[in-house]
Amino acid sequence: MIKRSRLFGNQTRITFCLPRDAPPGVVSVVGSFNDWEPGRHELVPRRDGTRTVTVRLRPGEYRFRYLATGGVWLDDDSADRVDGQGCTLLI
Repeated sequence: MIKRSRLFGNQTRITFCLPRDAPPGVVSVVGSFNDWEPGRHELVPRRDGTRTVTVRLRPGEYRFRYLATGGVWLDDDSADRVDGQGCTLLI
């Protein structure tokens, strides 16, 4: 799930959210906004049974996917577009 919050100026806060244990292990969101670098935006467990990470993005188009332990790639159905290459956010 993706949550969006407009900030002052031209930035938007994007929160990426997954269930705490699905998929198991460490999960990072990787994409064009962080040079596809695993571990840079790792999802953190929360008390409500989810795990999240938040990034600030300027207007534009961003590609992303989730990368889980063991090299498992996941897409997010709540993205603006999902195709065979992953997900797209339009900010």
